[in-house]
Amino acid sequence: MLSLVCQEPGTLKYREETYPVPNPGEVILKMTHLGICGTDLHAFEGNQPFFQYPRILGHELSAIVEDPNGAVGFVKGEVVTVIPYFHCGKCIACRKGKTNCCSSLSVFGVHVDGAMKEYIVVPAYSLVKSSGLTGEELALVEPVAIGAHGITRAAICASDTVLVIGAGPIGLGTILMAKLSGATVISLDISEQRLSVAVNIAKSDATIHPLSENVHEKLLSLTNGDMPDVVIDATGNRTALNQGFGYMSHGGRYVLIGLQKEEIVFSHPEFHKRESTLMSSRNATREDFNVVIKAIAEKRIDVTPLITQRVPFGKVKEEFPHWLEPGSGVVKAVVEF
Repeated sequence: MLSLVCQEPGTLKYREETYPVPNPGEVILKMTHLGICGTDLHAFEGNQPFFQYPRILGHELSAIVEDPNGAVGFVKGEVVTVIPYFHCGKCIACRKGKTNCCSSLSVFGVHVDGAMKEYIVVPAYSLVKSSGLTGEELALVEPVAIGAHGITRAAICASDTVLVIGAGPIGLGTILMAKLSGATVISLDISEQRLSVAVNIAKSDATIHPLSENVHEKLLSLTNGDMPDVVIDATGNRTALNQGFGYMSHGGRYVLIGLQKEEIVFSHPEFHKRESTLMSSRNATREDFNVVIKAIAEKRIDVTPLITQRVPFGKVKEEFPHWLEPGSGVVKAVVEF
């Protein structure tokens, strides 16, 4: 059985491993598709919080049940995806149903070895049925579910104007789900290519390129002087994240999906006089996964156009560094097993 290990920042290595043996309550899956996300890229660069090396990356996946090992409701050969946030089920967050922010959360591919290998073992409780989705669609459910969770946190409604900062895969998933709620969406990114995807695929209503446009002035123009009701950061970039505080309307909400290592800095008087709301949005819940799967199955959103690169598992080591290059054109790369 072959796996691909991130030995240290900048170094990937294929490794032969023994076929897995599941513990009680665990299931063996045979990988079919794996989405490459910002977490994987940041880990390869050495910029990912909560990370130790060596580590097998990967958590956006589609797989086939190889050994259900007694898992109720699942059979050998069934196509599934996985909620990759393994939780304790006992802490205060879990008792409240917020398993996405369990106090001892273990994220597949971050805190424990992930899915960049031919066979994986996961807890049976993490399995999600395919509901007829293709392998590629299932591999994109997790990043879109993260966007869905941010939309739920912000309690977005059709009358809201939403500014999404960052039009990478998470930002694009956020735009898709914000549009599904009926909101007007403005996308901000330094990449013209990603802004084009935001409009043409995710159906953003307007875009802002901060290197060539005055963000504050354009937001005033687009919102008739009100500024956005909701600002969502999907960059994890400290500068962009701090600037986002200045883009909210009075009474506005700011949701941080993006994650970075340093302190947030903002003007308390400006934040206070707006009676602003600041919240983080971590991972996603089963409800978010279900909402996204249902939306894809009903053709209300289309996620496969987000895939710009498809690569066989045996060529990932060679291709991976190129996905970090600014001119690569990568929106979402998917590994095929």
